[in-house]
Amino acid sequence: KFVLDFFFEEKQNLRFDDFLGQTFCTLGEIIGSRGGRLEKTLSGIPGKKCGIIILTAEELSNCRDIATMQLCANKLDKKDFFGKSDPFLVFYRSNEDGTFTICHKTEVIKNTLNPVWQPFTIPVRALCNGDYDRTVKVDVYDWDRDGSHDFIGEFTTSYRELSRGQNQFNVYEVLNPKKKGKKKKYINSGTVSDISLTQLNFTVAIDFTASNGNPSQPTSLHYMSPYQMNAYAMALKAVGEIIQDYDSDKLFPAYGFGAKLPPDGKISHAFPLNGDSDNSNCVGIEGVLEAYFQSLRTVQLYGPTNFAPVINKVANCAAEITDGSQYFVLLMITDGVISDMVQTKEAVVNAASLPMSIIIVGVGPAEFDAMEELDGDEVRVSSRGRLAERDIVQFVPFRDYIDRSGNQVLSMARLAKDVLAEIPDQVVSFMKSRGIEPRPALSSSPLAEVHQHM
Repeated sequence: KFVLDFFFEEKQNLRFDDFLGQTFCTLGEIIGSRGGRLEKTLSGIPGKKCGIIILTAEELSNCRDIATMQLCANKLDKKDFFGKSDPFLVFYRSNEDGTFTICHKTEVIKNTLNPVWQPFTIPVRALCNGDYDRTVKVDVYDWDRDGSHDFIGEFTTSYRELSRGQNQFNVYEVLNPKKKGKKKKYINSGTVSDISLTQLNFTVAIDFTASNGNPSQPTSLHYMSPYQMNAYAMALKAVGEIIQDYDSDKLFPAYGFGAKLPPDGKISHAFPLNGDSDNSNCVGIEGVLEAYFQSLRTVQLYGPTNFAPVINKVANCAAEITDGSQYFVLLMITDGVISDMVQTKEAVVNAASLPMSIIIVGVGPAEFDAMEELDGDEVRVSSRGRLAERDIVQFVPFRDYIDRSGNQVLSMARLAKDVLAEIPDQVVSFMKSRGIEPRPALSSSPLAEVHQHM
């Protein structure tokens, strides 16, 4: 095993060499894989199977770290005569001599057998003295006004097991030893679970308005040169190649806006780049690029530059899944001034209450004052007197990342880093606003421990 610093917003390339062969991947691929486990085929001798390498990544903490967790319970025992129960949890750290010390109490949730407690943070040192495998005991009580709280049951775990639960759904049986001893048919007094994995869903929207210029001309921002990628393709590839590691199915909805579509010339502000109105998904970032180039050959660039339709399209998907299991990131690449600013601000304010972030990359020489307003770093976006609940828009002008020395790889890595740097905090801000805690892998810069097995 070895230890690496993990940065969500950077592409961290890894190469593994062995006497059997070699393979390449990114650290994000390993961390973004289900359960933090990735299998890769080794290549070496042409035409010969060289076996596979299994890579696992595990986040490391140290005693200065803070653990964040959220628990919920199901079918707890009813303790109140006139109601259900008023459950709360008490966490105990085990001591060297076998005794237990209280280290945390949750809030009381009134009159329910299926409570969902608020997320809470606790120093790892307080929870287990830095020993990840030390027993942590959790008691479940029914709150009583006079202080004589009724014991519902208990379970034991460890910090290592609790943190693992962010990648695989942990369920703990709540057991009452006295009840278990008295009742032959006793099963448990309910269960306690931790919050499950958060999956990123990445969507792309590309500006097909006429102000970009004729794609067949070298002056066009959409020019398809056989020698180098245009600004749209470079921005899409830079951001997409990093974020795709956190999207497990690698299927990306991709749309265009501001074009006339064949055969009747109808203007659309959210048309699927692959031409399939029933399924706009493209396979991988390469699939999105392929669909983008194909659309340039078939649609007519037109206008106006309307953002609201595609923002609302993604927001409608995000509105269907607000339990913290899914989070949506929309990348919009555009060359100009927004035509529907009023509707766009309304769409952003509505989207700010959903599990969603918007990245806008501005290409070309235009002034992007309206984009800066949407970014909301200085003044929170508002619409019709309503302030956006969160800051969910990140804007960058592409021209700030053109490397005069011609090193496109470094400049695009810098672009991706800057636009993605705010995503983890935006995910966390949504989760906290809804009392949900996301997986630790989206924190700003945890350590990733990588193990290799062959």
